[in-house]
Amino acid sequence: MPCEKYSSSAAFKNIITAGAIAGTLDILAAFADYYIETGKGPEDVLRFIASGVFGKSAFTGTTVMIWSELLFHFLIALIFTTIYFIIYPRVKWLHINLVLTALILAIITWLVMNIIVVPLSSTPSIPFKFISAVKAIGILIFTIGFPLAIIFRNFYRSQNEIVTVVT
Repeated sequence: MPCEKYSSSAAFKNIITAGAIAGTLDILAAFADYYIETGKGPEDVLRFIASGVFGKSAFTGTTVMIWSELLFHFLIALIFTTIYFIIYPRVKWLHINLVLTALILAIITWLVMNIIVVPLSSTPSIPFKFISAVKAIGILIFTIGFPLAIIFRNFYRSQNEIVTVVT
């Protein structure tokens, strides 16, 4: 496999950096979007995320619970980042176009979160709205799709792993 040519420490550092960037951009976008919609601060967003693990008690829980859920958020971002990092060199059409790659990563992230992760969690259900889904995918394009696509393209290029056809 071509992925075996780079050092594991370089790969680990790249995954951690990319996961931290994507996780930070994603949570900041969630805070901003929620504030624009409601005028309320980030605590409600973190409580909603916390409800995925702690259920209704997250809405009345301590700030320690909220901060632990921020940690879960970053863990989820790191898991997605690791999966994308592993898949990226193996799926050649991801190297063709940065915009297409960002769109695909955003759609996959949205689908996995909304069809698998959130329904399996204790998070209160939110009715599906097409416009909300489009907005969420749009946000994910810029918070997860582009950052990961750019970081991975640069990493694998620096490792002489991937030849990009079109950027």
